Amino acid sequence: MTPPRTATGPAVGKKRRGARPGGDELLAAAVGAVPGGAARPGQQQMTEAIERSVTSGEHLLVQAGTGTGKSLAYLAPALTVDGPVVVSTATLALQSQLVDHDLPRLADAVEPLLGRRPTFAVLKGRHHYLCLARLDSSVEEEPEDTLFDTPRPGGGTKWLGEAGRLGKQMQRLRDWAEETATGDRDELDPGVDDQVWRSVSMPARECVGATRCPFGQECFAEASRARAREADVVVTNHSLLAVDMLAGRHIVPPHKLLIVDEAHELADRVSSAAQAELVPELIDRSTRRARPLLRPEVAERLTEAGDALAVGLAEAPAGRLTAGLPPALREACTLLDGATRAALEAIGEVKADDPDPVRKQQAKAVLDELSTTAQRLLEEADHDVAWVEKPENGSRRALVVAPLSVAGTLATHLYDERTVVATSATLALGGRFDTVARALGLEAPPPAPPSPAAAALATAAAAGRATVPAPVASTEASRAAIGTVPATEGPGWRSLDVGSPFDYARQGILYVAAHLPRPSVSGLPEAAGEELLALVGALGGRTLGLFSSRRAAQQAAELLRARTDLPVLLQGEEALPLLVRRFREERESCLFGVMSLWQGVDVPGDSCQLVVIDRLPFPRPDEPLAAARAAAVDAGGGSGFAAVSVPIAAVRLAQGVGRLIRATGDRGVVAVLDSRLETARGYGPFLRRSLPPFWYTTRPDVARGALERLGKG
Repeated sequence: MTPPRTATGPAVGKKRRGARPGGDELLAAAVGAVPGGAARPGQQQMTEAIERSVTSGEHLLVQAGTGTGKSLAYLAPALTVDGPVVVSTATLALQSQLVDHDLPRLADAVEPLLGRRPTFAVLKGRHHYLCLARLDSSVEEEPEDTLFDTPRPGGGTKWLGEAGRLGKQMQRLRDWAEETATGDRDELDPGVDDQVWRSVSMPARECVGATRCPFGQECFAEASRARAREADVVVTNHSLLAVDMLAGRHIVPPHKLLIVDEAHELADRVSSAAQAELVPELIDRSTRRARPLLRPEVAERLTEAGDALAVGLAEAPAGRLTAGLPPALREACTLLDGATRAALEAIGEVKADDPDPVRKQQAKAVLDELSTTAQRLLEEADHDVAWVEKPENGSRRALVVAPLSVAGTLATHLYDERTVVATSATLALGGRFDTVARALGLEAPPPAPPSPAAAALATAAAAGRATVPAPVASTEASRAAIGTVPATEGPGWRSLDVGSPFDYARQGILYVAAHLPRPSVSGLPEAAGEELLALVGALGGRTLGLFSSRRAAQQAAELLRARTDLPVLLQGEEALPLLVRRFREERESCLFGVMSLWQGVDVPGDSCQLVVIDRLPFPRPDEPLAAARAAAVDAGGGSGFAAVSVPIAAVRLAQGVGRLIRATGDRGVVAVLDSRLETARGYGPFLRRSLPPFWYTTRPDVARGALERLGKG
């Protein structure tokens, strides 16, 4: 049994009164606990800036490059704040790093200074925890209401062998329920299939609350919230933070300081939380769940609405609905709105003396959500975007609606009554924080001109990049050559770039294949394929290929397999963690894949010395939200491409380029096979200024020569 992930000790929830050490002292203690450890300048600068923000109440945007050690830089000053501090992350990897490594290490180091051991807790959504009420009711439910209501990818129902496998997983869950202290799914090893977990977990909207639930006193989700209220540091995720904001901020415990790590992901997570969809399978499942509570004619209306939606989705093409709902989908939403209203009225209120309040609340919650979504789609509000989603395999079709922008939501709900510190390695796009500030709901300041020295160096660099002089003398000079990031501020906020301890100008080269034709066709153009072969051949493998489409990645893999003897790993052929492990361990291997590799791969050392990007990662024209946002800017007289597409590409490109240098000893080349990064006068410089300050060249012989030297090393 895995114990709860909270620090132990009698001081849980208690705050030391009187004078306490500052963040800089706590940081020094934490890094000093590691043999040979010392705080880095950027780390110290970040800690001091956060302390100033806590004192002044100003919100803070901090760009901290890879290797800064930003986790300790914000956790140390967090311990100087009265009441809990909330840290929100975008990825499970960072959440695990904080809870399993950084926070325990910090707690050990600062306990002598604080006179107590700081406490911490993880807070997740209700669906991450085992629900004892669902587990108990699953014994009585018919199979189709629990494990067997998800259709097979090719259609039809589950076969007997799968039913037996899922039944064994359910029994293992029952055994685990008798011994777990937390009910946290992440502590269940081995895990279970998603459909099994859904049958024993409770989405927040379906929960009746601890006071009305027969298992309220034993609820794992409620226990996790109780631990969070008593902790010094609460670690949560962007998705739950978004739900908390949209639900009136009653999920996350009250706090004075919120630290948003991986802040470049926050707006997208809030958009996802505010997104809703209609799926025929969900209507069918909701109807079956509510049927015992309804008159036959009311249940039949729900069935008819689900059938109408299935027909409408089959007829409608995939993509954004620019002219409003097609007649068939409008009719389906109208039928669903009326049917769900009638069903909700028939079910009535959930009362304390109901024989099964949990089942009744579940039925009401799902029907209410369907009703709200149908009404939202029928309204066709200007602030919403609707589209039809049809995955390539055709297994699931949906009618989706999402907000055109969440900047207003963030401006209203993110900053009130707390200080917010937003940090990431990619916040300053084009050398400034304005774009991210607007996306996060902060009023952008007027542009500040670069320093004369930086402007002169940037002009010289832009004019003469085809020639390759001696390597730039220092990271500072290299940063100036691409335009320094000025510290900016607006009403109630300021920004700071603490740089990176890596000497990018000496550790890496950014090579842009400016001689290649401008990309025009989908997939991997022949000229780009030949360039890829030459670069990978010069190094002898050790290549991470980041591609804009699965087709391009597939073509690249086929090309290298046909014309080299190098091991080529292709995303989708095996589980991603296994592919990454093989890439790390097999020195001559190449790993090719698409967008999930652009952010999720961390391979320091000489296993990854060449990162190849086939083309600039602009959003596809069929990405509904990006296209709608760009169209809205165009309609207002601006440039949707410049305001929407270019910033999206800048973040993605910076994340991809960041896969190369992960440690102080790393060396290598980033090769961009899209000539527009050099030749596009409008957005090319903006994108280059969004990247780490690598030494820059457009000469293929220089890039190949550097790779050949690395290959012999």
